[in-house]
Amino acid sequence: MVSYGPEQRVHVPELRAAWREQTFLHWAYAPERVQRLLPDGLVVDTYEGSAWVSLTPFVMAGVRPPAFPAALPDFAETNLRTYVRGPDGRDGLWFLSIEVACPVMLAARAIGLPYHLGHLALSRRSGLQAYTGTRWGGGARYRLAVRPGEPVRPTHRDVWLTSRWRCYSLRLGMLWETPVEHEPWPLCEARLDGVEETLTRAAGLPAPGTEPLLHFSEGVRRVRFGLSRPVRRPGRAGDAS
Repeated sequence: MVSYGPEQRVHVPELRAAWREQTFLHWAYAPERVQRLLPDGLVVDTYEGSAWVSLTPFVMAGVRPPAFPAALPDFAETNLRTYVRGPDGRDGLWFLSIEVACPVMLAARAIGLPYHLGHLALSRRSGLQAYTGTRWGGGARYRLAVRPGEPVRPTHRDVWLTSRWRCYSLRLGMLWETPVEHEPWPLCEARLDGVEETLTRAAGLPAPGTEPLLHFSEGVRRVRFGLSRPVRRPGRAGDAS
């Protein structure tokens, strides 16, 4: 069951970071559209009959990779993610793409995460948060602007769309699970001042046909990623229970 607070403690983190100034744009999709993009062993998670895909630009701060003596300089990152259940039925995230402005993070491709290097930027002016990104090598890009509003008390749907405590990846022919721990998201209402993006189409989805649901958060400061572990060798798609 999705929970507002972390489902497990990460006592020995593989990576430490903070996520700041994060915007969440959420679009509903037909579940079969998303399921075809998932590896064997993962089943699309749904809310009120719809699968959801979220575009989440933010700032990665205080990132401390293993064996690094000091934190990396802050950099922008943007995820395109969807919501899944693993073979044991537990909920988590599957990343359709990860845009990043820091070349060091490309090392995470080795653990099966779909990082793409690009030019990403965040600007702030008169209460407006503007995010832009262009993937190097051509193709996928985005541009969006939001006006954050007042804090909100999260509804069940808000929690479902923002609070996940593990992600899945595929490497060496196996499904892997990575736990994450951080404080609950402090969410605010927000107003969208415009969005253009091709990340969904680059990931194999049709362009969104509806306006997105929207959240904004100033961020969380104590993010701890645990050690990835293999879940099991994937079988046929959709056979998890």
